[in-house]
Amino acid sequence: MKIRHSDAYLGTPVQEDTYFVRPPWRSLYSARFETLLVSITCDDGTTGWGEALAPVAPEVPAAIVERLLAPALIGEDPTRVRPLWDRLSGLMRERGHLTGHQADALAAVDIALWDLTGRLTGRPVAELLGGAFVDDVPVYVSGLPRQTDAERAELAAEWVARGATTVKLHLGHGVAEDLATVDAVAASGLKVAVDAHWVYELPQAVRLARGLAERGALFLEAPLAPEDVEGHRELAARAELPIAVGESLRNRYEFADWLGRRALHLAQPDVARTGITELISIAELAAARHVRVAPHHSTGLGVAMAAGLHVSAALPNLAFFEYQPTSFEVAQTILRAPLRGGAGSLPLPEGPGLGVDVDLDVVTALAKES
Repeated sequence: MKIRHSDAYLGTPVQEDTYFVRPPWRSLYSARFETLLVSITCDDGTTGWGEALAPVAPEVPAAIVERLLAPALIGEDPTRVRPLWDRLSGLMRERGHLTGHQADALAAVDIALWDLTGRLTGRPVAELLGGAFVDDVPVYVSGLPRQTDAERAELAAEWVARGATTVKLHLGHGVAEDLATVDAVAASGLKVAVDAHWVYELPQAVRLARGLAERGALFLEAPLAPEDVEGHRELAARAELPIAVGESLRNRYEFADWLGRRALHLAQPDVARTGITELISIAELAAARHVRVAPHHSTGLGVAMAAGLHVSAALPNLAFFEYQPTSFEVAQTILRAPLRGGAGSLPLPEGPGLGVDVDLDVVTALAKES
């Protein structure tokens, strides 16, 4: 599905009809909210829903689901989620089986299986995972999509009035400029974290981390190139605030490498890129290293949001969950009943499975429109 909204993710883009890059960041973005939804239905009609984080070209993981994963599930017991994960993840072994679009497709199917199992057994996913540590998941507001520091400071004050205590800024415009933005926003009283979107080299990242630590910033996310594990290790050793990494990593083996090298202080797996099964494994690895987990969330809709909340609630080492205001608004588009909560926390959805009721008519109409 590709849903148009008055604002795109992280703000209105320059180009409306094509994928585009937001310099200095290097990744493609879409003017629409693009996603892949997967449904798995049993003989008795019970359906579970999953979602992949596929902000561009969701047609690619959709083809993987249709051609590779779905045929392997026909006739299987959907409540055997972990054995099915093991089987599905091995289908493309030695061919990028745990990364890229293959991982996105696996994540969507895995989430759908957990949702389906919960619906078949009458139990919430968090309960299936062993129980919720919290009923209200703490969140931080992600992004102040305005063009100037004065406008960002004004929006920050509005979030304070709504009960927010923490905000993450999407920056990477230069050390001095980033710190000036932090100063402007911090005047509102909000605690500030920074996402640098992988743009810096080590010397600049060290300076930025030092400036942020002096200002009491909460964490610095994705400061260096995502493939530079050793650079992040050195930065993490020198920085006096947590270095956060995880949205580009898809599986326990990648996280094990980063954790083993002490290249991150805060792990940020995204359930719509890892699936629930793998995220729990990642969180256990992080816990063994005394590293807290702050699940990533960006453009995912209601299914990915609910999955993120359930898995977050089931983590003993949870720091907080990422709350994207515009994504949260768009997420409701496909649900019969809206998710609750906002600036400070999000309550765990109630009911079996993920606890959300997907509106099939709306989904069908949006898919045809896309």
